[in-house]
Amino acid sequence: MPGPLLETLKGSKQDIAPVWLMRQAGRYLPEYRELRADKGGFLELVYDSEAAAEITVQPIRRFGFDGAILFSDILIVPHAMGQGLEFLAGEGPKLSPTLLETELSSFTEAKERFDAVYETVRLTRELISDNVTMLGFAGSPWTVATYMIAGQGSKDQGPARLLAYRDPARMQAICDAIIDCSIEYLRGQIDAGAEAVQLFDSWAGSLAPDQFERWVVAPNARITAAIKESHPDTPVIGFPKGAGAKLPAYARETGVDAVGLDETLDPAWAHANLPAGMPVQGNFDPLLLEAGGPEVGKRVRTIIEAFEDRPHVFNLGHGIGQFTPIAHVEELLAALRGG
Repeated sequence: MPGPLLETLKGSKQDIAPVWLMRQAGRYLPEYRELRADKGGFLELVYDSEAAAEITVQPIRRFGFDGAILFSDILIVPHAMGQGLEFLAGEGPKLSPTLLETELSSFTEAKERFDAVYETVRLTRELISDNVTMLGFAGSPWTVATYMIAGQGSKDQGPARLLAYRDPARMQAICDAIIDCSIEYLRGQIDAGAEAVQLFDSWAGSLAPDQFERWVVAPNARITAAIKESHPDTPVIGFPKGAGAKLPAYARETGVDAVGLDETLDPAWAHANLPAGMPVQGNFDPLLLEAGGPEVGKRVRTIIEAFEDRPHVFNLGHGIGQFTPIAHVEELLAALRGG
């Protein structure tokens, strides 16, 4: 029988909103820090299927979340496309050579890098109970392209935005390649046991409206349509962080089953403007969770009340911070579940 998270994503409202948290498997957990110290760097963990499955399950054991999100990274797609990838301590991910320095055609594909991720999904599905939903994911093409072009994260995604204006045909070719690779990757995750998938567009908010339509809405619509063609029963969650007033159009035009809301959105506005009955996910502020205090319970109630008439997955507006106290997560869950 499907768990409450999967039921919600398929449009069934639950008495208590199911919950998972973006980046729930990670540095705020002492058990994760211990395993990483033993195993090595981040990328080594991602490609170690047994370790990655263990990390994926750690927050389920500790908190009883309703969803297990695959422990991986959105930059596995460019790595499989042949771009070099490393994670430097204190600096974040670095991709090389950048697409400002070379052409996409110079890369040699290494799709075998997906195999370890698929194995992580299989192993995790064996470790979790049937009522816990296995979640896969990929980065959306625009966000992935920003990293491939600049080689790293950037404040305003300026290099990618400039390329999109100066040479839209080249940007389209880059996005097309990412779309094709992401479809293959997501289908592989679903075949391995993922029951729903999320498209992370972390940098969607940096684009002007017409650019948002071309580089966010259209690519995510193509990926969603492909998933629906091959796996029609697998829900797709779209998360265009920073979309703001453009979110309703995204929800209508991409074909996703559910939308994630970042913390800047008023949940009452979202409920009033999103398609009726569409499941929503979010939008508790990760920094409020880190801060803790009586505002946590108040904000939980505000969000729950705003979405009392539609299917709702409780989540954060973005990833949980590495300095978030365990006790604050427990307080959040008690406020949500009435414990």
